[in-house]
Amino acid sequence: MTLFTGLSAFSITPTDVAGRVDATALSGLLERISTAGVNSIGLLGSTGGYAFLSREERRRAVEIARDSVGGRVPVIVGVGALRTDEAETLARDARTAGADGLLLAPMSYTPLTEEEVFQHISAVAGAGDLPLCIYNNPGTTRFVFSEDLIARLAQMPNIAAIKMPLPADNDFRGELARLRAHTPTDFAIGYSGDWGAAESLLAGGDAWYSVIAGLLPAQARALATAAMAGDRLEAERLDRAFQSFWDLFREFGSFRVMYALAEALGLCRAIPPRPILPLDAGAAARVEAALEHIGANIRP
Repeated sequence: MTLFTGLSAFSITPTDVAGRVDATALSGLLERISTAGVNSIGLLGSTGGYAFLSREERRRAVEIARDSVGGRVPVIVGVGALRTDEAETLARDARTAGADGLLLAPMSYTPLTEEEVFQHISAVAGAGDLPLCIYNNPGTTRFVFSEDLIARLAQMPNIAAIKMPLPADNDFRGELARLRAHTPTDFAIGYSGDWGAAESLLAGGDAWYSVIAGLLPAQARALATAAMAGDRLEAERLDRAFQSFWDLFREFGSFRVMYALAEALGLCRAIPPRPILPLDAGAAARVEAALEHIGANIRP
């Protein structure tokens, strides 16, 4: 459970226009995250653009992470693919290259049934032979995990956690209570959706799988620390400082915003993979303004 608790920072994966990973840039981003003292790094998640990368580049990204931060902070690697056998291969690649844990969303072109998702995730968990976090990401996959399916998967070998979307009714406590009543005590339940992170941790969620922490790790850590300590006033104050970013995430999608933020910070040449286009000048200016607001309100 320790692997899937606390603040998990999800990095972008800088590449050239041909989809080759920029080793120097990625290593620098991961070092920055590690130095901030996060609990884990999420590599090749949705923010990391895993769906846009070849098998070879995905394996190379894990090797870069191993060489950069291996042994200092756990690395959780996304291994999603359309075919089960491809996802199994990616899981084995990740383990061999030095991953500490796996993250798996049920990618599909054809809508999947619950049994298909159960067998897919169980097979990949067995092939990877590392602790695996289920990625419940209906905004991308169009598949919603039922609580019954989560409970069933939680009993399978190597399946140790789930990354949940924000509940529609914002009832984190109710959802956590229902899931924990039907899953093992060491099964970790965390949330993505950065604008709900503070509330999810205050309600007792095990982890915040954070997009913004990939580029502002120290500031995100301040928010996570306050929320996990139950300091509602401080958590809400810090969350308000991020509000402009949450608005941008909802309007443009966090993927696009993170590339613009990397440019604003001067951390690397960040070009999103086509067909994704960079934010226009007006939106990019809003990203810079949001960054200035963070700097004025959160001291890392």
